[in-house]
Amino acid sequence: MQLNQQDLTGLDKEFRRAFINSLAGFRQAVLVGSISAEGKTNLAIFNSLIHLGANPALFGLINRPDTVPRDTLQNIQSTGFYSLNYVSGADYQKAHQTSARYPTGVSEFEQVGFEEVFHDGFAAPFVAGAIVQIAMKFEERIDIQRNGTVMIVGSIQEVRIDHSLVEADGFVNLSAAGVLVSQGLDAYFTASPLGRLPYAKP
Repeated sequence: MQLNQQDLTGLDKEFRRAFINSLAGFRQAVLVGSISAEGKTNLAIFNSLIHLGANPALFGLINRPDTVPRDTLQNIQSTGFYSLNYVSGADYQKAHQTSARYPTGVSEFEQVGFEEVFHDGFAAPFVAGAIVQIAMKFEERIDIQRNGTVMIVGSIQEVRIDHSLVEADGFVNLSAAGVLVSQGLDAYFTASPLGRLPYAKP
């Protein structure tokens, strides 16, 4: 199969969306916990987490265009805080269900069966029992003009993770915990390591 840009444009809309999404490959499935200014919690799955830098520690998330209500984006912008949660592969069905379009004000935590928990006065909720819990502060919104998507830039405020998953050199061994990974819009996996290599030099 060989497709040029014109071919891609001519594809059936649903086929093109599935094709391009899955073509991007395997990505971290992350549950984003947020809360509205009125105190209503929200949980949504994203597969667009991007490492932006280690000092300061910044992550990016790509949000779909806000031409319709986007509760996660609205909550993050209004309160300034959110959480990133990595869950077990065993939770893939519940995690996927958070992508359903529940009415504003209805908590996905309650609807799909995840327990919400708050830590140390941090404003946003976390997924209880998540393998990794990261407290994030909203820093910047970057509007991507070409397609209307939005990059949420946030700084890491706190990380909660089992010490056994962090190796001596700082590497976080997510595969050892069976962390959920996604591809495209609806496929889920856990990862098996091939190995780690030394820093490459000529």
